[in-house]
Amino acid sequence: MLNIPLFDVNHIPETQFLFFTGKGGVGKTSTACAAAITLADLGNKVLLVSTDPASNLQDVFQTELDMNVKPIPEVPRLFVTNLDPEEAAARYREDVVGPYRGKLPNVVVNQIEEQLSGSCTIEIASFNAFSRLLTDKELIRSFDHIVFDTAPTGHTLRLLQLPNAWNEFLHNSKEGTTSGGLLAGLDQRKEIYKQTVEVLGDPASTSLVLVTRPDEAPLKEAARASQELAEIGIQNQMLIVNGYLHNPLSGDTTAQAFAKRQQAALAKKPTVLQELPTFAVELAAFNVTGVENVRRLLVRDKAVPQAAGEIASKSHPQIGTLLDDIERNGQRVIFTMGKGGVGKTTVASAIAVGLAERGHKVHLTTTDPAAHVDHVMGESIRTLISMSKIDPKAEVIKYREEMLTKARETMDEQDVAYAEEELNSPCTEEIAVFRAFADLVERANEEIVVIDTAPSGHTLLLLDATEAYHKEIAHSSGEVPLSVKNLLPRLRNPAETAIIIVTLAETTPVYEAERLVHDLQRAGITPKWWLINQSMAMAATKDPILHVRALGELPWIERVREISGDRYVVIPWHANEITGYAQLKRLVWNTK
Repeated sequence: MLNIPLFDVNHIPETQFLFFTGKGGVGKTSTACAAAITLADLGNKVLLVSTDPASNLQDVFQTELDMNVKPIPEVPRLFVTNLDPEEAAARYREDVVGPYRGKLPNVVVNQIEEQLSGSCTIEIASFNAFSRLLTDKELIRSFDHIVFDTAPTGHTLRLLQLPNAWNEFLHNSKEGTTSGGLLAGLDQRKEIYKQTVEVLGDPASTSLVLVTRPDEAPLKEAARASQELAEIGIQNQMLIVNGYLHNPLSGDTTAQAFAKRQQAALAKKPTVLQELPTFAVELAAFNVTGVENVRRLLVRDKAVPQAAGEIASKSHPQIGTLLDDIERNGQRVIFTMGKGGVGKTTVASAIAVGLAERGHKVHLTTTDPAAHVDHVMGESIRTLISMSKIDPKAEVIKYREEMLTKARETMDEQDVAYAEEELNSPCTEEIAVFRAFADLVERANEEIVVIDTAPSGHTLLLLDATEAYHKEIAHSSGEVPLSVKNLLPRLRNPAETAIIIVTLAETTPVYEAERLVHDLQRAGITPKWWLINQSMAMAATKDPILHVRALGELPWIERVREISGDRYVVIPWHANEITGYAQLKRLVWNTK
């Protein structure tokens, strides 16, 4: 068995800025919170910041949070804030529009507000709030450490690459930014963006903590993040393996299989990770919510609570029940949604296989920058199912060329040059990705489209953009594509679209799934099915840690059953990572 030293905060380089990142569901929030609390307990004044649109810091600290800095009474010297994209955008809009109220005609003010209605405004505003945390001298002097609990990797890579993107855009801009419009005020922020780039690349100021589970997919994702962030100058890195089962119960088949799967994944970890300082956080038998439980996460030799009772044998609906319902209703667009790390990609792949096995023409795609659909599906599946992935860089090139072609038809040379400069803005990526998303959904006219989405917050930003993009795309290109016009009505129509909420039977994934359902309902989209993935309660184990975790799942399974109105299915924990056609087929048919 690999011997990985246990993590404590003394292993973290003594830098002021600490970024915790990794694939969704690996325990970034738990680990970041535990590190922040421990640093505060040691006498440091600490600010803990979430940059995740689907932040669950409020669940961990069991208190409401917003963009204001809030002290945590149970932890003197610890302060917490959520970088909320919508709130940041509202503040940004008012900063831009406010000076013109009462000075310009209302029609002009309304035009400026309309320009600020799209998701690019959210991106600029979020980045401005983020860059302030790294450059505001008064704020920086107030804290010994600023700990960032980031969104899942794809979103974080985007955030941490933005300083370079905006800095380069402003450096290359010849015309300046639009007065009173979407990019208003960015010229004045050149110095702040430059400072942000410098701080992120300074090993004396910034450390990156890559958090992973001992599983193949999150290890690959950690390697990708490590390499890409090193390329933009963030070199000061370390790796934490979270959820490590250190001493599995001898003779317990499930516990031994659990540990074996972890060891096999760690033995194959990518080369780039082998060079990093690596530490482990042991698998906890408790839900990491509440200050005391978070404190316990990094305590060595934690006492394992005694299992209070046995798990009664109970059957639950299987995934075939869900497929029957999709077929019966004739739905053509299938979404898997939920918190990062709950297994949306595996579930989407299994649904695609199940529908293809029933004779349907199926296209499987992902909107998640960090998804590994190819890894889960395997090459042999391509003869039955067509597959795709939204590549932001490719979509930007495609969209930019399309817009410039139209511009050349009606504009003079100077206006085309100005349009080309505007299209070099990082905002172009948001529009291009959204267009690709709408085009994917439009494929449902010809085949069933199964969409593996990004983790909750990123997905909501994408779906919230549907109505805003009608205006934004019309403003930039003069017309709204048919795929965009059709998108929201199709998503709202249960006869066409099935939303499947994927979760684990644990506190945070269920709470986040409930918030996701509420937000979708506000947008007129009603999920019908819930799927509980990798249930340890459905596996037989006497291992002290795994058995306590299994017992802890039971109330959450019951909660999902009640919330869904009995429209739920359960997939038991599997000893092997589910990859390739044969294993996905066995998962669908519930065979070993």
